[in-house]
Formats: sequence, structure tokens, C-alpha cells
Amino acid sequence: MTTQPDAARTARMIRVARTVPACVLLAALALAGAAGCGGTSAADGDGGGGGRKDTTRSRRAAPQPPGTGTVDLARRITDYTDGITADGSYRIPSERERRAAAEGVRALLDGDRTAAVRRLGGIGYAVRTLVDSSGGARYAEVADATREGEVRRGWGRVYVDLRGPARWQVQVPHPSADQRTEQLGIGLLRGAPGGVLVLAGAHRAADSGDGPDAADVAHRRDSVFAAVAAALADRRLPAVQVHGFADSSLPDHDVVVSPGKGEEGLPSAVRLAAAYRAQGLRVCEVWERYCGRLEGRTNVEGEYAEEAGVPFLHVEHNRRVRDDDGLVAKAVRALLEVATRWGAGQR
Repeated sequence: MTTQPDAARTARMIRVARTVPACVLLAALALAGAAGCGGTSAADGDGGGGGRKDTTRSRRAAPQPPGTGTVDLARRITDYTDGITADGSYRIPSERERRAAAEGVRALLDGDRTAAVRRLGGIGYAVRTLVDSSGGARYAEVADATREGEVRRGWGRVYVDLRGPARWQVQVPHPSADQRTEQLGIGLLRGAPGGVLVLAGAHRAADSGDGPDAADVAHRRDSVFAAVAAALADRRLPAVQVHGFADSSLPDHDVVVSPGKGEEGLPSAVRLAAAYRAQGLRVCEVWERYCGRLEGRTNVEGEYAEEAGVPFLHVEHNRRVRDDDGLVAKAVRALLEVATRWGAGQR
């Protein structure tokens, strides 16, 4: 005869067994993007408030799976660049890997997400759609599928504005080394439709085992950064590349504006210099005077833009500007004068 304790135990087992099919069903739904039996779905993202957070924690965080999520775009990018340090790692990508990255970004800009995911997934990248909690704009993020890949190889990220067709690009080749230059890129991407942000993933002095300058993507064509920038130039997207310099390097100026090696971007450069001056910033214009070793004449992305006949602007900002949020906002307003015109198809 069954005792009372045994009967209670049997009843509990029956209740547990009845819950299993529901949990399995929810788990299956989670694979399709819905919330499952606990945990976070891809739609939840990793957004939050503004500001910088603990970079050690951000590096250890589990990567967000492919999907759509609402995030604070500035915080997401800043958390990433906070983890880029001079003692980090970098691996030079193979020609096949560079080609796949460029082809994947091209497919994304063509609206063929399936092809983009296939090409980029083959080299360890994931494509995510993010909704910026500040303003609600949608962006495609091309980033390493795993945190380990992101940290070990340092190939960087790409952000594509999905509000309309891509019209222009902003390049940040030296995050961390040129401190807070990513804030200029973020502000510009958010401020004008049609932008693509190309962001390096390693400090320019990161160790690769292939020489001290292997990770300096502004002076090496064998990088994912350069491959993507070239693919965008082939699509006739003009570019602005933002840098930083020490106040002592050019003490009488806040900003250096250059059209790079070519002259295709000179009209935009003249307009940009005027916009900086209108914001109260002191500008050194390389077509008017010598601006030291800050003119960007040997920049490989600028060289490629010249070959493609596409405008390219190389812009340096001193530390005083980059350290002050108010001055960063003024610099972004100046940059928007040019990017907005580019977005409207004007040069």
C-alpha cells in the first residue's frame, strides 16, 4: 500500500513532468527570437544609461547573439573601445579574410542581408540590427561573433545607418591611441543619415608578432579596416577620418583639416574648416600653411580615395578638444556641416 509521503512525492513528480513540454516549447521559441525558459533573448540587447562602464566586466560579458536589440549606441561603442589597449593583441588578416569582409559589407549595403551574413559569418563576424535608445534610429552592426575573437584578432567593427542608403563614411583608425576620437565618430553617425562608421579594433601599438606598426590601420593596406574603407570608396562614398594630436605638437591650433594626398576633397575641406571656425575652434588648413606632421598625406585610405577619385578628409583634433564634451559637440556640429551635404548627394 502506498504511504502518504510516497503519494506526495509521486504527485510532485507528476507536476514536474507536466512542466517539461512547456519549457521545451519555450526553448524552441527562444531559438526563433522569443524569450525562453529564463535568460535573455536576442531582442533584449545590452543597452543602458550613458557613460563609461568597467572595461574588465565588458570584456568578460557574453556576446550578444545575432538579432535585434535596443541599446545606447554611444555606450555600446564606448564600452568596446574602452577595452582597446596598447598591450592588446592583433592578427593581420589574410587576403581571403579581407576580401570576405569587404564583400560582406557590400552585400549589407545592397540590402542582401543573407549574403552579408554568409560572407561575414565565414570569417567569424556576426551581423546584428540595433535600435539606438537615443532617437530610435536603426543600425546594422558588423562585429566579431565572440568576445574571444574580438579580443585576440582586433579587426574592429562597422556600423551602418539603416535610415536610408549609405552616402558617406566616417573612419576611426586609432581608438584608444587617439583618445576619444570614437566620440566624434559616434556623434557624426548619429547626427546625419546615410553614414557608415568604420572602427578599428586594436591599439596602433598592439602586438601582432609582425612588427611594431602592424596594427596601425591608417598606414597598412592589409587590414579589415582598409579593405572595408576601400569597398566604400569604390561605391563613391566620401570619407572623413578623425585623429587626435597632443596639444604641444601644434599649440596654436585646435584642429588640422586636410584633403589627404588628393585634391578631390578640397571643396569639402574648405567648407569644414569654415565650420570649425564658426564653432570658435582654431584651424590649421594644410592648403594654406604647413601644419607639421599632421597633414595625413601618407594615409593609405586617403591614397585609395585619391585613386578612386572620391573626396577624403583627414582631420586632427588636439587633446583639449577631445577631453571636453562641450568642445567635442562643437567639433561634431562642424563635421555635420559636411556629412549632411554628402548625405544629400552634394560635394
